[in-house]
Amino acid sequence: MLNYRPKMFDEASKSHASKKLFVIILCFIAVFIVVIVLETLVSGIVSWAPMKDELANADTEHIWQESMEASKKVMSDPKIMVPTLIGTVFGTLTAMFYCRFIEMRPIRSMGAVKKRCIPDYLIGLVIGAALMTAIVAMSNLTGASKTVMCENVGYGTIALFLLGFFVQGMSEEFIFRGYLLTTIGGAGYHTAVGVGITSVGFALAHAANPGFGAVPFINLTMFGVFAALYMILTDSIWGVSAIHSIWNFTQGNLYGISVSGSADTESVMRTSAVSEKAWLTGGEFGIEGSIFTTVALGIGIAAVLFLLNKKAAKAAPAQ
Repeated sequence: MLNYRPKMFDEASKSHASKKLFVIILCFIAVFIVVIVLETLVSGIVSWAPMKDELANADTEHIWQESMEASKKVMSDPKIMVPTLIGTVFGTLTAMFYCRFIEMRPIRSMGAVKKRCIPDYLIGLVIGAALMTAIVAMSNLTGASKTVMCENVGYGTIALFLLGFFVQGMSEEFIFRGYLLTTIGGAGYHTAVGVGITSVGFALAHAANPGFGAVPFINLTMFGVFAALYMILTDSIWGVSAIHSIWNFTQGNLYGISVSGSADTESVMRTSAVSEKAWLTGGEFGIEGSIFTTVALGIGIAAVLFLLNKKAAKAAPAQ
């Protein structure tokens, strides 16, 4: 089932990129560094003044720790966080530019196809929201956390966050799945190789986030596996982009949970930890670092593998 090759891999095989896996990974690292620089530039511009004020009286002996705390505080301001999220559009644009003009392959080979783009996106929104809701429900039902409604909710601000996460989620998908996964698949490697490398790479990209550790690494890798398999199943990037975006938005701005260790933001509800066990609550990293996320993603991966198996069986030539 993991040897199933979607049409986008065949399209990506027309690439002028090297077919050597080591070279593919090195090129990706170079592109990823460019993306980080461009996105950091946007974040740096909007956060420069408040960060300067926060660190005016910082203790130089603990400058790293104080910088991290100041950054988390500054990023809790929607006037900083929303532009930062929207600034991640450089990830999508850079990945598209590299694939189209360096690898010389069509954008549709990244899964950016017109067919069923709107239905796929809408279905992805439902799946992503359902997954995060199931995770929060498990956490609440077991007494690991408690979710309550917020008062004086700023729905206008929340709408801006939704827009920002639409951009941010799509950006990470274009980088890791639209670009790297299809490049590896197009080079002729087994589908499992592309899924594995992109998933681990996706998890490691969050290694500097507050609270990152073993369980968050496992869960982020599992999310990467789920995302890659879902994209292969649908042969489109739109559904998985929607899943990623609404997963983050639902987590942060509906249920009020830290998204991958980021600062708390405006939300409809607020979820607080009851248990002191980080493996149940996710600790500082947020619920993405909890065992409940592991369970939900495990079920999600099994479901997608089942559907992929059925699709592969239908596609196989009759004996």
